[in-house]
Amino acid sequence: MRVSTRVEYGILALADIALHTEGGTSVSAPDIAERQNISGKYLEQILTHLKQAGLIRAQKGMRGGYTLSHPAEKIKLSEVLNALDTSILEEMSPAGGNDSSLRVAVNACLWGKLNRLMTEFAESKTLAEFVQECRNQISDGWDMYSI
Repeated sequence: MRVSTRVEYGILALADIALHTEGGTSVSAPDIAERQNISGKYLEQILTHLKQAGLIRAQKGMRGGYTLSHPAEKIKLSEVLNALDTSILEEMSPAGGNDSSLRVAVNACLWGKLNRLMTEFAESKTLAEFVQECRNQISDGWDMYSI
C-alpha cells in the first residue's frame, strides 16, 4: 500500500508528539523535524492540517510547541488518516459508467473488502495503542547487546 508523504510524516509527527509530551510538556516543530528527519517547512504544513482537524494544539512562547488536543486514548487512527488525506478510508466507487459484471465482482470481493478491513482497523485502533506498539517495536530492537 502506498500513502502520501503527508500521511506518512503526519503520523510520524503525531506519534512523536504523543511520545514526547507524556509529561505535559510541548514539543517544538524543529525538534520533531530533526528527530524524524522531515523538512521543517513541510512539517509546519502538516502540523497545520493536524491542528485544523483538532488533533493537536499549538502553544506560543518560550516553552511553546505542540501538544495533543485530547488524550491519545481518545484519538482514533481513522481521525488521523482522515485529517491528512480524506481519500484513504473513502469507499471506492466503480470506475467508468459501463461496468462489466466481473468489474463489479472484483470491486466487491477485493477492493471493497480491503477497504472495510482497513477502515475497521483504523476505527478500532487509538493513537495510544499505536504509540505503545511503536514503543514496543523500538525497545525490541535494543535487546541485542555485546560485552
